[in-house]
Amino acid sequence: MFLERISKVQNLMRSHNIDALLLSTGADLPYFIGYEAMPLERLTMLVIRDEGHPMLVIPQLERARVIERPTIFDICEWGETEDPIEIVAKALTGSVRVAIGDTTWTRFTIELLKRMPNIDLSRANPITSQLRSIKSAEELDRLQLAANAVDKIAHRLQNGQIELIGKTEKQVSEELGRQIIEEGHNKVNFAIVAAGENAASPHHEAGDRLIQKSEIVLCDFGGTMYGDDGVGYCSDLTRCVWTGNPPQEFVEMYGVLQEAQSKQVQEATHGTPAQQIDRVGRKIISAAGYGDFFVHRTGHGIGVEAHEEPYIVEGNTDPIQSGNVFSIEPGIYIPDKWGIRLEDIVAVTKSGPLPLNTVNHDLATY
Repeated sequence: MFLERISKVQNLMRSHNIDALLLSTGADLPYFIGYEAMPLERLTMLVIRDEGHPMLVIPQLERARVIERPTIFDICEWGETEDPIEIVAKALTGSVRVAIGDTTWTRFTIELLKRMPNIDLSRANPITSQLRSIKSAEELDRLQLAANAVDKIAHRLQNGQIELIGKTEKQVSEELGRQIIEEGHNKVNFAIVAAGENAASPHHEAGDRLIQKSEIVLCDFGGTMYGDDGVGYCSDLTRCVWTGNPPQEFVEMYGVLQEAQSKQVQEATHGTPAQQIDRVGRKIISAAGYGDFFVHRTGHGIGVEAHEEPYIVEGNTDPIQSGNVFSIEPGIYIPDKWGIRLEDIVAVTKSGPLPLNTVNHDLATY
């Protein structure tokens, strides 16, 4: 798997006329070599030339964390009194056009440019995202496994098996996090729980507010599930529960959202411009008078990162492709009153859209 990915990225580098790729902290490193670097002030950098073995430049004290794969990459460890920038610069000898990962710390980028002022530095993202955004059958299986796990939790939430009334948002968030781990994830990425007026904030941070009877509770949660290769794949799901009997106004608003999300999923076919998926749902929501309250993009890609390309948003004219996997999560947020969101992860296949999340889409009430 790793050899194939490195071979593919080297081919892309040559087609983009890039001599070397520099990848530091973030998701690119585990994707290409199965190692996730700690975000330290000590430099970790994978140097990929357009041919030959990549080299991982790593602090000596971090060496023990690396699973050595000598057929895939070489290791160059540096001690506390050595200069890692000099090591990277030496590895780049002869390189002119260099692409660097988006999540590289700025201090390292600036120091490298001081050392090598004549290199033509660009972003690595156009190359790495081109590869990472198209999921293989194995990757799709792993994303499905993660989606199945959070579906089980959402099913319990919808059926009243996760207590809400009388609990604080934070307590429910902690319970969702516990179950994310229990269902096979290795870490919790987020567990948003927003009750009542707090649900009008799309990224509300769960606090001490008590959940009461007869109000909306929005839950958006997901984690990362690692494999034996050291690479993790993410889940992400949003469902809403009304603690009692919802008013007709809310039922009608939720119906609009549900229709919009369903139409957007149907639109997720190979060759469709990404912005068209956003437009389909936004048109339905706007026609119902809620256009001003749909304040974010429709979705984001998902894989080794919870948010990655492609982004389903107005202005993204790129056609989605078979192998893309992304969220479809329209929302309506009425300030100081309530908010709703409905989210599934959807894969684009040659035979059409494949929702990875299939738990009930109706508004749960109890």
